[in-house]
Amino acid sequence: MALSTFFTEPFYSLADFDRLFDEAFNARTGGSSAVAPRQQENAASRPMRPRMDLHEDQEKNLVTATFELPGLTKENVQIDVKDNVLTVSGESTLSNERDEKGYSVRERRYGKFSRSIPLPQGIKPEEIKASMVNGVLTVTFPRTTPELAPKRITIQ
Repeated sequence: MALSTFFTEPFYSLADFDRLFDEAFNARTGGSSAVAPRQQENAASRPMRPRMDLHEDQEKNLVTATFELPGLTKENVQIDVKDNVLTVSGESTLSNERDEKGYSVRERRYGKFSRSIPLPQGIKPEEIKASMVNGVLTVTFPRTTPELAPKRITIQ
């Protein structure tokens, strides 16, 4: 399975590119234009996109996908398999309230997310294992099935 082709969405949004160019320009010129307000504005309006690590262990014939989902519980996360594509999706409804110097501060973050990974041919949903501990979701599945594993033929 080629793991370099599993991304179905671009790595960076246009807002991320704007931020990168602003940071590079300001580093060269020593200026401090409107980068800080723009970063805060983008962070608030940016859709939730959890980080994902993918590791392939050829010796154990396993692929492990690890998703960082801070503040979420397993009740907020769904894992679906359809047409050999594993999709992890969910919804974040985090809110935080506190009092600072006589002001009431309420921070809320709402958003839906979805990440998809193509599965090798022949993987059955029963072979996929998932666990979630402290906001880290770990999904493990076989790299290949025994039926599809290459077989060596001896020359006589």
